[in-house]
Amino acid sequence: MGQQRRSLSLGRRELLRAAGLGVVGAGVGAGRLEGNAALSDPPSAVRPAAKARATSVVFIFQSGGPSQFETFDPKPDCPSEIRGEYGTIATRLAGIRFCEYLPRLADRLDRFSLVRTMYHPADRAFRNEHSSCHYLLHTGTTTLPVGDTNATIAAPRVERIAWPSIGALISYAAPTDAHVGWPAVVEIPRGNLMNYPGREPGILGPRFGRWGVDLAAKCNAKDAGGSCPNCYSHDDPNDPARAPGPGPNAWWDNTSCRKPDFHLPSLGELRDFSMPRMSARSDLLRQLDELRSGQHAPIATPASRAWLAQREQALRLLSSCQPGADNPFDLTQESDATRDLYGREEWGQAFLVARRLVQAGVRMVQVNLRGWDTHQNAFRDLKAKLLPSIDHCLSGFLDDLSQRGLLDSTLVVMCGEMGRTPKISPIAVGGKNASGEVFTPGRHHWGDVFPCFFAGGGIQPGRVIGSTDAQGGVPATDGYTPAEFAATIFHLLGIDRDLEFRDEAGRPHRVYRGEPITALL
Repeated sequence: MGQQRRSLSLGRRELLRAAGLGVVGAGVGAGRLEGNAALSDPPSAVRPAAKARATSVVFIFQSGGPSQFETFDPKPDCPSEIRGEYGTIATRLAGIRFCEYLPRLADRLDRFSLVRTMYHPADRAFRNEHSSCHYLLHTGTTTLPVGDTNATIAAPRVERIAWPSIGALISYAAPTDAHVGWPAVVEIPRGNLMNYPGREPGILGPRFGRWGVDLAAKCNAKDAGGSCPNCYSHDDPNDPARAPGPGPNAWWDNTSCRKPDFHLPSLGELRDFSMPRMSARSDLLRQLDELRSGQHAPIATPASRAWLAQREQALRLLSSCQPGADNPFDLTQESDATRDLYGREEWGQAFLVARRLVQAGVRMVQVNLRGWDTHQNAFRDLKAKLLPSIDHCLSGFLDDLSQRGLLDSTLVVMCGEMGRTPKISPIAVGGKNASGEVFTPGRHHWGDVFPCFFAGGGIQPGRVIGSTDAQGGVPATDGYTPAEFAATIFHLLGIDRDLEFRDEAGRPHRVYRGEPITALL
């Protein structure tokens, strides 16, 4: 991880923010957590031990929408304009084949299962567009809020009744244990860059927002994709003389940002408040609160309880962020062998941080993987960049979880917001990309069907659920929606099927909006 700070102190303003404005409230350098008052108190009994199969979930989000053909649902018998350029490889499950560039995952199909028939039932104007599909997937819903379109859903709108994200609902219904010094939901490795709609707490209230953390080095790539340093730009020319690098004819110089090592989250300036001093003042503040409470006996409200709870969590968070073994972001604590198992690249390091966050008691970790929107140069970039990275990094993640006995209690899910079109074509015939070259073929937005990966946390491994039609364009058997995707996660975390929350007006809303995918259970 490069050089690490061995001490952390906070300026007065940062301390006041941390102690009084929610969990690191109004923005803190490389991390941001939504939060002040809550609209709903968490339920008193959230995860009955007899029901919960998973204690945490890691949601790997393949931003852009990966192709079903070039991953888990190839169609080798189709014509070339549907089949694509790649061959297939046998898996551990008889009769099931993957894309040839996923050999490690093919050899581990006994550890995970696939649903090949996820789909969006929303109107076509919504199910084939990034912003709409981001919202639908991340909230576990099947329709946009009334009055919204793909163009409006990504921007704030006062009249919108915004459904909470899956993460926010988990934060409400399955909060972290009282001793855990971390927020319930953490998003990495570029938490403030991936600003997709649907990941906010909505009508549930800002107390249940995620903590988006920036861990990766600054990226200078143009329209970057893939896993640094095994990364690329969608618009990279095919002319070798113009390849990224320091050369005089290069399209852009990538030598300054191919540095995959993560840094620790920055929670404030190194100024006049040491951690021991902060703890002492926290104790004094707690005593003053107790004294004031005894004198005036104020009536506790949900907002006041939320404020006090978040202040305590803020202080635990700040004390937990010291470099060292107790800091899940400090990858210097891991052996070289473990880091090699995950892969010395951005995605592998993100999965390793996710494992450490799960061990620290975080309820949900979202890992965002950029670059799956392969409209052009699809076959060049998938086989050279995207597929080798996910094959190595995800396989190492599964191996490590299994070896440490964590896979049974950690649910791992992975998908994009959509799939890709059955037919291969340029995004615009005769058009040119940003580097000036004529668009090369790829696949385009397709919300009618897409695959989803499930492992651990109560999932029955070694299953491939659902089949698509001969062209890989629609489900040929039962299809499953984002509502059923979310319900499966909730079910495995032991969240009660009848659980409700209330919005600011006191109206009740059910957490579940669909049924779990029983074929996985």
